[in-house]
Amino acid sequence: MVFYDEGTVNLMRAASEAHMRLSLLPARQKQIIHNLMQFYFYDFTEFLDFDVNAEGMYSAYPDLELFFTSRGDKFPFLITYQQQPAGFALVERIDTAAADYYLTEFFVMKKYRRSGLGTWAAKELFDRLQGSWKVTEVASNVPAQAFWRKVIHAYTNGSYREEKDPESGNPSQYLQSRRMNKTQTHQHESQ
Repeated sequence: MVFYDEGTVNLMRAASEAHMRLSLLPARQKQIIHNLMQFYFYDFTEFLDFDVNAEGMYSAYPDLELFFTSRGDKFPFLITYQQQPAGFALVERIDTAAADYYLTEFFVMKKYRRSGLGTWAAKELFDRLQGSWKVTEVASNVPAQAFWRKVIHAYTNGSYREEKDPESGNPSQYLQSRRMNKTQTHQHESQ
């Protein structure tokens, strides 16, 4: 068994994060998210009752096209690791007293789960789009609830609130982006 000191672990984490990217996807590359959506739907069959159509495909994501035509209100992000697609995030600007942004969908392929990529991408989203956020999970998706509570608790130092929708039972977390100082902003922009 190999043991690493904290400095070595931090260097290893930084090297790994150097290969992680979160990019706003241009419309000309929208097929990447369309393709990844099939894996997303497949994973969700564990929690919701989705079926494939006669051609063996899941139905198209409702209004996905709007994420590529409503710039300024909808943000399609691609998550990559070592320049390979690894997931996506769909974010909407909402105009409510509760939040500025709604994390509509968030997906990391199974291969990359528990690698730190999802945590990194979530924090990167919160930092990149400054404001108040709403993140919702399906009530039956207990692993997602655990992930988001852990990420949001760490990101906010426990300064967030959670509410459960009385009709669906889906929990939502509400948080505020951290304000970045000039050093953090410079580091963020150079990534």
